[in-house]
Amino acid sequence: MEALSRLLQPRSVAVIGASGDPAKTAGRPVSYLLKHGFAGTIYPVNPKLDRIGDLPCYRNVASLPEVPDVGIVLLGAERAHVAVRELAERGAAAAIVLASGYTETGEEGARRQQQLLEAAGTTLRILGPNTIGLVNLTDHIVLSASGALEMDHFHAGAIGVVSQSGGILGALLSRAAARGIGLSKLVSTSNEVDLELADFVNALVDDPATRVIALYIEAIRHPEKFRAAALRAARAGKPIVAFKIGRSEAGAQAAVSHTGALAGADRMYDALFRQTGVIRAQTFGDLLDIPAALATGRVLRGRRVAILTSTGGAGTLVSDSLGVCGFETPAPDEPTAAALRALQTGDHAALDRNPIDVTLAGLQPDLLRGAIKALLASPSYDALAVIVGSSGVGRPELMAGAIEDCLPLSDKPVLAYVSPHAPEAAALLTQRGVPAFVAAESCTAALVGMLQAGRWQPPADAPASAARVPTHDLPTGSLDEAQAKQLFARFGVPCARERVVCNGEEAERAARELEGPVVLKILSSEITHKSDVGGVAVNVPPEHVAARLDAMATEVARHTGVRPARFLVQEMVSGGTELILGMHRDALGTAILLGMGGVTAELFKDTTIRLLPAEGGLGRAEALSMARELKTWPLLDGFRGRPKADVEALVDAIVAFSRMAAQLGDRLVEAEINPLFVRSQGAGVRAADGVVVLR
Repeated sequence: MEALSRLLQPRSVAVIGASGDPAKTAGRPVSYLLKHGFAGTIYPVNPKLDRIGDLPCYRNVASLPEVPDVGIVLLGAERAHVAVRELAERGAAAAIVLASGYTETGEEGARRQQQLLEAAGTTLRILGPNTIGLVNLTDHIVLSASGALEMDHFHAGAIGVVSQSGGILGALLSRAAARGIGLSKLVSTSNEVDLELADFVNALVDDPATRVIALYIEAIRHPEKFRAAALRAARAGKPIVAFKIGRSEAGAQAAVSHTGALAGADRMYDALFRQTGVIRAQTFGDLLDIPAALATGRVLRGRRVAILTSTGGAGTLVSDSLGVCGFETPAPDEPTAAALRALQTGDHAALDRNPIDVTLAGLQPDLLRGAIKALLASPSYDALAVIVGSSGVGRPELMAGAIEDCLPLSDKPVLAYVSPHAPEAAALLTQRGVPAFVAAESCTAALVGMLQAGRWQPPADAPASAARVPTHDLPTGSLDEAQAKQLFARFGVPCARERVVCNGEEAERAARELEGPVVLKILSSEITHKSDVGGVAVNVPPEHVAARLDAMATEVARHTGVRPARFLVQEMVSGGTELILGMHRDALGTAILLGMGGVTAELFKDTTIRLLPAEGGLGRAEALSMARELKTWPLLDGFRGRPKADVEALVDAIVAFSRMAAQLGDRLVEAEINPLFVRSQGAGVRAADGVVVLR
């Protein structure tokens, strides 16, 4: 952390490969350090120049009069490692490597990137390569070549930004400045040969100037490290808002080619973010909109929003957008309505309904203040959205002042929607502590983010460690269904009673032992979708099992060219809700999936997932929350008089299955129970089919 501190707040900076031409990329860092008021010492390094402006140039790092805290390396990929080694030998804390041409370009680039890491040794930290650098607006420290820094002034604030794209960093910097949104620190991590997202999340958690953290993510290289940092931020009360690209196949491929990192499946990121309290930005615009609202420090405790408008149509836009996302816009309660009516000076304003419309009453400061005070004091509302129309844009100071005067009276969120195109008015409101938006949907997104931040609960304590289950005798490869369910049963997942048979006579005997109509299936480790080839028959009476087995063998042979040699006779489980319980592994880790099961599982896609922690399985609280998230949940909870399902037994099965996945680790390639019958309360659950692949 000492090296990170020196990187973010250096007292001296060496610029290696500095140019005397500020129009060139290599000339920008020195120019920007001077322009934006860096109070420390700048050491340009270029053996071909004597001076850059008033600053003396040095031939190399070894000739510098002191050890620099940070070195900005402007050399190409072929020579950057030399400068990194020189900085490490002098004892510098960090190097910022701007050059591209590393892992994002292929095998040779990966070799060069490893060369960088080796040159840094054990003490020097590296930001980059392929980075645009970092900007510390709090302390006027600009260690970057981004063209966005041509602007003369940036509003310092409470939002820290970490981006894996340098270009996006510049875009966020310039957009925030234009909107009056204050930023604290901005860091471009890019290829992350050393320092990465999690390192700077931790640094921003410790930064007193930062209250909210915004992340632009292409891929998370070390999920457990990120998880720990994100949880630390959440527990410190510093919400993280993340925009993750790669939701489409094209976006995922672009992310890989940009930084050379593997991206996990998008739904896995959803799970990771949900479990760590990270608020996911659905659009790039949300990456500024949501943090701008969160940075006010106000608390959204519910979904009831008052809309105070000076233009009727815009009020309806906001009301409609809020309603789509589950917010309510109730009319004022009677005491609030009376307080609003008392403000009227004529019959023009509609102050006792929601939206509260003051369009025809004119832009009267006392009326605005009175209405805002009444709405913030009302127990009927959790937030206030103020709509700024054309009249308000003409006198933005009046509108901003009226709202600002009322802010100390409540900690409820107060947002503004600026209906006309008036960026200056919107920026003024934001700078006065009222986050202003130019789209109704942005107001809604900000409130959704605030609600999510306020309702996040830290994960329950890790489940108590259970005794390890013997697994030394397990085979490798694809298990057949009987073997798969035997494995599930070892870990405590109840399975349907069944018998393995080879012919009709054995099948009939097994059916009679199971006392009733049975399910007959082929037993094969090669055919997982048995129904597709005619390999499943349900509700077969014992006296018909032998004939049905012969017919099934013929049908399967017709589809596959192979006549099955073994079959499974299974008790007929009925009267329950069919779920699917499985595991999935990718670059982010191992996840447990729960969803609506049966043959329609892939059609309805009613599923939820949880990433497993580094050690152990899921706890009971997490398992129950998974079940409650399903659209299928009402069927388990007694929908329309239906008997309540045995949710306790379902939770037990999820925990047991997750423990199996955790213990087997990388040995477990694939595992799935479909269907898992959840029967009525007290009757338990039954795994009726299963797939397992082991390595």
